[in-house]
Amino acid sequence: MTEKTFRVEGMSCGHCEMSVQEELEELDGVKSAKADHVEGTVVVAYEEGRVTGEQFRAAVEEAGYELVF
Repeated sequence: MTEKTFRVEGMSCGHCEMSVQEELEELDGVKSAKADHVEGTVVVAYEEGRVTGEQFRAAVEEAGYELVF
């Protein structure tokens, strides 16, 4: 299991965190996601090789925010 922290732009509240977490956790290979709107980050635990950075970006964009690598 790999764990990585990404910057997420645009989150401002707990609802924002939940939206980002839910979208990421729907991805095949993602075990968990923990967003923090104060820090502007999300920590994702995932199986390397089963999910890509572009999938992470698309999921965060689906929630209405921007993932910054």
